[in-house]
Amino acid sequence: MNRKPLMRHIAVIDIGKTNAKVALVELSSLTEIAVAKRPNAVLKGPPYPHYDVEGLWAFILDGLKRFQAEFSVDAISITTHGASAVLLDAEGKLAAPALDYEFDGPDTLAAEYDAARPPFAETGSARLPLGLNLGAQLFWQFRTFPGLKEKTRTILTYPQYWAFRLSGVAVNEVTSLGCHTDLWMPEEGRYSSLVDREGWRELMAPVARAADRLGPVLPEIAAATGLPADIPVICGIHDSNASLYAHLSAREAPFAVVSTGTWVISMAVGGAKVALDPARDTLVNVNAYGDPVPSARFMGGREFERLIGDQPKDFAPADIDSVLARASMLLPAIENQSGPFQGRNAVWTVDQSRLTPAERYVTVSFYLALMTSTGLEIVGAQGPVLVEGPFAENRAYLAMLAAVAGRPVEAVAGTGTSIGAALLVGGARLAGAKGEAERPANEIALRRYAEAWRASL
Repeated sequence: MNRKPLMRHIAVIDIGKTNAKVALVELSSLTEIAVAKRPNAVLKGPPYPHYDVEGLWAFILDGLKRFQAEFSVDAISITTHGASAVLLDAEGKLAAPALDYEFDGPDTLAAEYDAARPPFAETGSARLPLGLNLGAQLFWQFRTFPGLKEKTRTILTYPQYWAFRLSGVAVNEVTSLGCHTDLWMPEEGRYSSLVDREGWRELMAPVARAADRLGPVLPEIAAATGLPADIPVICGIHDSNASLYAHLSAREAPFAVVSTGTWVISMAVGGAKVALDPARDTLVNVNAYGDPVPSARFMGGREFERLIGDQPKDFAPADIDSVLARASMLLPAIENQSGPFQGRNAVWTVDQSRLTPAERYVTVSFYLALMTSTGLEIVGAQGPVLVEGPFAENRAYLAMLAAVAGRPVEAVAGTGTSIGAALLVGGARLAGAKGEAERPANEIALRRYAEAWRASL
């Protein structure tokens, strides 16, 4: 009787917008036992700002080689940020550099694209600036560079590009197609009218599921890294959906997952039915099973880095008391081209120079929590709130979010994108959130602060 080999160590390629890493996840404990990191640099050009895919590729191969030599690797999974795709030519090489979604080039054709894109009701994609709608990127590239469309043979979503580099198998996947791309119909599970109208359907790779095994690594990859020739490559998943995936089989609805990183994505599972407002940066994500997930987002991690940077991140209970007593507030928004308060300019209600570093940290944390709470409300989230990623370690953020949500807020810092991507391999499941629900001691004062913040908007 043949048995499937036991999976112990999963190498996860995890490319965020700001940083990239290769993590080795031990399935039995669901922990990262080794990690390699590097900044995710954007090259200025030509012909436009683009991702350093060859630099990332060398980094990925080095990480896989080191992990195989030290631990042995049983499978490879992938997760990356959204709003990105790669264009391949007939030889499987780049037909054009992988465009950075923060480049403003697509805005030059905004009027033409607005006339071509499907309505929100069809795609669940809000109209976003820059290249945040993947459809806008493709529209701009094919119209700006003569011959590019003819040169392009395959359009690949970003996680699946790396799967292709490893396995030679070209597919697309629904979590990346369904994250504000304008290319997918979440309710119907198929490509949108834009794909047909622009003549892109024949260029789109076949659609696979995130957990599908695409095949073993290519022989040249095995030779370069020392990986076994039969090691499986998993299709891969959009990063915030990797955070969600870890909980879908371990929780009963309703609940919400807040995935924090460069972006803070609030995803409601089994919540109230609400009318999503695209002007507030709500959207319909698609989970790993192909189901629609009402979501809201803002660039919270980017805001935190702009506001705090390398300043101290420590505080004492007295600092929270001081911020509450002085009503030290930051009103939205720092990154105001996205999120629920687009177009508003940030305002401090106090003189920043009179705040200690700890008070500033608490004030910024409260701001981020209240922005998160706003997102949860406008997507109809109900039940426990599970906070993934860096903000799960911010006690001031968690305290304010718990107070204003009025229901359990659980920090699950031990999970996240890499763990979720590793779970795609199968053979393990998340037992539950790691950590107790936040119970703020000064809940009444925190709620009064939140009410005053909202009244000031």
